[in-house]
Amino acid sequence: MKKLLSAVALSAVMLTSTGLSAKEIIIKFSHVVAENTPKGQMANKFRDLVAERLAGKVKVEVFPNAQLFGDNKVLEAILLGDVQLAAPSLSKFKKYTKKLQVFDLPFLFNNMDAVEKFQNSPAGKGLLRSMESKGLIGLGYLHNGLKQMSASKPLRVPADANGLKFRIMSSDVLAAQFQAVGALPLKKPFSEVFTLLQTKAIDGQENTWSNIYSKKFFEVQPYISETNHGALDYLIITSAEFWNGLPADIRAELEKALNEAVALGNKVAIEKSVKDRQKIIDSGRSTVLTLTPEEIAKWRAAMKPVWTKFEDQIGKDLIAAAAASN
Repeated sequence: MKKLLSAVALSAVMLTSTGLSAKEIIIKFSHVVAENTPKGQMANKFRDLVAERLAGKVKVEVFPNAQLFGDNKVLEAILLGDVQLAAPSLSKFKKYTKKLQVFDLPFLFNNMDAVEKFQNSPAGKGLLRSMESKGLIGLGYLHNGLKQMSASKPLRVPADANGLKFRIMSSDVLAAQFQAVGALPLKKPFSEVFTLLQTKAIDGQENTWSNIYSKKFFEVQPYISETNHGALDYLIITSAEFWNGLPADIRAELEKALNEAVALGNKVAIEKSVKDRQKIIDSGRSTVLTLTPEEIAKWRAAMKPVWTKFEDQIGKDLIAAAAASN
């Protein structure tokens, strides 16, 4: 009888152990935009690739439109284990590292090719692990595009911005950027921008073509200056504890799927930027101003001192590496 009980107990332990080892890993991916955006399409592609390749082992659940958390709360949620993946803008990480502020520096990158070249360089890849001691690991960069300036009046030279109120993301670099041309920067949530523009509580804002179009900013801003003055990209982020705790084979498959999904997202971002710019022009609601090289040079000269102001926080070598990508 004792032998029979022992055998039953052993079988129960073995079944429990098997169940534990075969337990499906759930990855909650939280982001703040719609599913038809480059970020939304990237997240869904990642979910589908994981379902195809790791069925029964890993399941990705995507929560778009800030259903779970906004960008300001999601990093804390990752550290608490409430979600496993997010993709906030690169301006959201100042609390964890000052180095990522390099992407906010005005006129640092000549085009998106330069942004991508830097992100794929040893210096750019090194930034992915710059927050590991704080519990966060970057898994890759996702493009949105280069920023333009919209306003209630034509902006051709820096003096045109003097005294105007501009909404910015929560970034000291971006605040300094507008202060350099005599403007008044206001840190406000992205969700409030349209209403602030519509009610004339602010005079202007900076954003990518896709954001200006999808959020209808062009309908309440009569002028958009094509400045391409800064990059607006995202960092796909996870918890160091979660990521390092995954089985090596699972982690390798997830990395591969994520890289493929990011490639799709970046392709969509580039195509969408071109199409949305043209849609804004075709609408006739806002005048797109193409600046001359001389006018761009004046903006660049006015804002260049911001680089020096933040080089101690960011690192002079890192800024030089980014600039070399041009």
